[in-house]
Amino acid sequence: MPSPILKVGLLEEPKSLNPWRSSDAWSSRILSLIYQPLYIRDPESLEFVPWLADSDPVYDDAAISYRITIRDARWSDGEPLTSEDVAYTAELIKAFRIPRYYANWEFVDRVETPDKHTIVFYLSSRRATFTTRSLTTPIVSRREWEPIAGPLRNTDAPLPALLNHPLERPVGSGPFSLVEWKRGGYLHLRRNDRFFGKGRTINRRLLGPYLDGILFKLYGTSDTAVLALKKGSLDMFWWGIQPGYLKGLAETDHIDLHSNEKSALYYLGLNLRKPPFSDIRFRRAVAVLVDKDFILDRLLQGHGVVMDTIVPPGNRFWHSAHVPLHGKGLTRIERAKTALGILRDAGYRWEVPPRIDDRGIRSAGRKLTDSKGNPVPPITILTPPADYDPMRAQAGIFIQEWLKSIGLSATAKPISFSSLSEQVRVRREFDAFIHGYGNLSLDPDYVRSFFHSRFDRIHGRNTSGYRNPEFDSLSDLSASTMDRGDRQQLLHRMQRMIAGDLPWIPLYNPHIIEAVRTDRFTGWVDMPVGIGNWWSFCQLKPVDRR
Repeated sequence: MPSPILKVGLLEEPKSLNPWRSSDAWSSRILSLIYQPLYIRDPESLEFVPWLADSDPVYDDAAISYRITIRDARWSDGEPLTSEDVAYTAELIKAFRIPRYYANWEFVDRVETPDKHTIVFYLSSRRATFTTRSLTTPIVSRREWEPIAGPLRNTDAPLPALLNHPLERPVGSGPFSLVEWKRGGYLHLRRNDRFFGKGRTINRRLLGPYLDGILFKLYGTSDTAVLALKKGSLDMFWWGIQPGYLKGLAETDHIDLHSNEKSALYYLGLNLRKPPFSDIRFRRAVAVLVDKDFILDRLLQGHGVVMDTIVPPGNRFWHSAHVPLHGKGLTRIERAKTALGILRDAGYRWEVPPRIDDRGIRSAGRKLTDSKGNPVPPITILTPPADYDPMRAQAGIFIQEWLKSIGLSATAKPISFSSLSEQVRVRREFDAFIHGYGNLSLDPDYVRSFFHSRFDRIHGRNTSGYRNPEFDSLSDLSASTMDRGDRQQLLHRMQRMIAGDLPWIPLYNPHIIEAVRTDRFTGWVDMPVGIGNWWSFCQLKPVDRR
């Protein structure tokens, strides 16, 4: 039988193994196998299932509290994992106001630990995201962290000191623990025989891990990682495979390709604070012109789905399929004619009108004015550069040409990602931009933060300046609605409102395609986040060649 050491390729090195600092994908992937939360998602239903917890949380509406019991578990150093560690994790996040986590814990008023296996969280107000976000926070060891955090509490800059603390050997409760990190070369994790799930059936799955360990090898480019995969020196490349590599991998023996819909969103954002996008009729004309099916076929080669709302369709419970569709099923000529009709009905006029017939767009038209006779200003579509994201850059060019086809002055302008963020989130000096979120939470509370008027501020997530009192009321209600079915209806209404008002025009959601060898290990589990998940690493087994 092959050696049960899984070899996984990474494009970049983790920035840190300090769980409070690790915001990059590479650190998060390593640490997900070391630190564990109370609840995780089922790979099929996407419902939450107890992980470190041993049952569902018990909610008391009168007290606005949740009672949770945890399994018998130990840290990788052999010490018991108790309710005090869970309470300490919450207290540490609140005391240091740790970014990425604080917003999920600031409304927790207090935490009680009646015994070593029971925790009671008391909330200051009803928050729907407590179960979906707060309870998915990785739990840390009080014994490990208090000697680090304690001396920092009364210093002038406690948070930077905590985030920058170098952690060489994290103490975790996960299926693996760190053996060695040779910077610039590899990370070696070995099986944690104290893992609470080992030999236990959780959510109908008998867990290992059955691997001796995992060797994470660093590669600077996809080219070298894909070549290593073909030659058999890698078992998995933990990154999405670009379309150009697919044919060669599909033709290589002992390689499987796994395709999963991501929880992602790529979109055209519009600045509603000024003309022309302050006019909803203009936005609707633009939405009709944007051919999402063409973008999907041409840029993603069909490896993705068209997005008509902000919540990906793979997020089945929260996604609303009943939203306004702009230009769906129309040909290019029909789109142009429909957009022209919308603008003409709204009082827009051209000095030289566009000429369109059934055979095509004969001339685009010139010098468009609005219903008050004001010239419609030129439109600049900001995109990342092609070397950062070729799909977003090319989508900007397509949209530019579709707008120009009916006489709208439009230019796609690639700029650095940092400059794009500065223009959109800080200076707010832009017309339109193409952006994306590659890893959206499966809890769609982001719909609220993307569009609530409260977040229309510098560095706020409401980048378009969308302001709608009815939407604000619905989103505030959704954040405090504890009944899941009632909250679903609110989120569906919010999606319909955004799809109708069009502060953003959703474009596409790419599939994540990952490649693995089949001649050494079997048992990969597919999820919207891809095959690199807890369930996979706890169930992978060496191939028995006997």
